[in-house]
Order: sequence, then C-alpha cells, then structure tokens
Amino acid sequence: MTVNADPQELAKFGELAHRWWDQDGDFRPLHQLNPLRLGWIDQLVHLPGKRALDVGCGGGILAESMAQRGAEVLGIDLSTKPLKVAQLHALEAGVTNLRYREVAVEDLAAEAPTSFDVVTAMEMLEHVPDPASVVRACAALVKPGGWVFFSTINRNAKAWLLAIVGAEHVLKLLPKGTHEYQRFIRPSELTRFAREAGLMPDGFKGLEYNPLTQRFRLTDDTSVNYLLACRAPG
Repeated sequence: MTVNADPQELAKFGELAHRWWDQDGDFRPLHQLNPLRLGWIDQLVHLPGKRALDVGCGGGILAESMAQRGAEVLGIDLSTKPLKVAQLHALEAGVTNLRYREVAVEDLAAEAPTSFDVVTAMEMLEHVPDPASVVRACAALVKPGGWVFFSTINRNAKAWLLAIVGAEHVLKLLPKGTHEYQRFIRPSELTRFAREAGLMPDGFKGLEYNPLTQRFRLTDDTSVNYLLACRAPG
C-alpha cells in the first residue's frame, strides 16, 4: 500500500518538532487557536467519556487538550519526532488517558473501523497528497452517529494573500514554506469528499486572525481558514 504522506512534509514538521510546545515559537498560532477549536468540538460532542482520535496529531496540542477535557484519546501521525515530543509532553503533564501511535489513518481504518465517537483531522488535509483518502478513512473510523471534524484552508486569492504572504512572509506567524497554495481545499470540495465518504456535513465555522489584537476568533467567514463538522449516519 502506498502511504498517503509527503516525505518532504513529514521532514519539515520533524525538523520543527522540538519547538512544538513553545507557545511563542513556530507553533504559536496552533496554541492560540486551540482553545477555540477545542471549545467548538466539546460544545457539539461533550468530550468527557468519549473515545477520540486525532489524525495528524503532530506534537499533540489538540490531542492532549481533548484528553484533559475527559476524552480517551489516541493521536496518530507519520512523523516520528513530533510523536516523541507529544509522548514526552503527556508524560510530563501527567495525562494518562492519552496514547500515540505512528500509523497511517488508512491502515488504522482497516484495523479498527467504527471505533471512535469523535475523529479530528485538523490542519493536516492540506499537507497530504490525497486528502479525500484521509476523509474516507476518518469516515470509516467513526462510530455510527459519531462526529468527524476537519479544518483546513480555502483555495482562493484571499487565502493565498493572508495564509501564505501574510502569515508566512509579513507577520511571520508561520515558517516560510509551511503551506503550498495548490494544496488548499475549497469548502465545496471538502463537502464533496465528506458526502462521498458517507458523512453528513453539519456546519462550517471560519477562523479569523486579527493582526492588531494578535488573536483568533470563530466566525461565519470561511474564505480563508475554516472548520467543518460532520455526522456519521446511525
């Protein structure tokens, strides 16, 4: 089986692994937006007691915060160094209802279908060669009636201007080369991937950054960064 991952993308995030939990470093935007996406997810699914999977978990920012909200969490990624960072941070934080595995989401879907109440794939679809394959695997992994959450970046001129030129070159929120414009995904495309995978799209949220206040907020504007919630039938 061909692994649905770009070796250059894995290497890129591997090299940054040691900075993952530096809240003023390269991953500062993830730390800033995490409370927003965590709150939105928890509001819809009520995380305590739920079994959750975080796909493309990286250094574990979302996975660990879902565990701290009371979910039983598995974080998976194909980049070794960030996973080691995630494991170490969970150990230091004393979070026991959290584990990590280096496994492709497609392989996990074949191994353990319909195993999770909640599946998240945040800020990772724009980094893989075949995002539709990830969506299909997430749909296979969620239990009937469960929830799947995606977040990614829209593909249009505004997104290119703000997410690449603005975020990487002007404001320096992210390292240069973090994103490639041609891999951005329109909401209509992600909706189609979800429906074709058997999921029922349940609503979008936009994620906006204000450079003056240096804060993120959830909005209804999906023109740049956005999140999609889906339900599994059943």
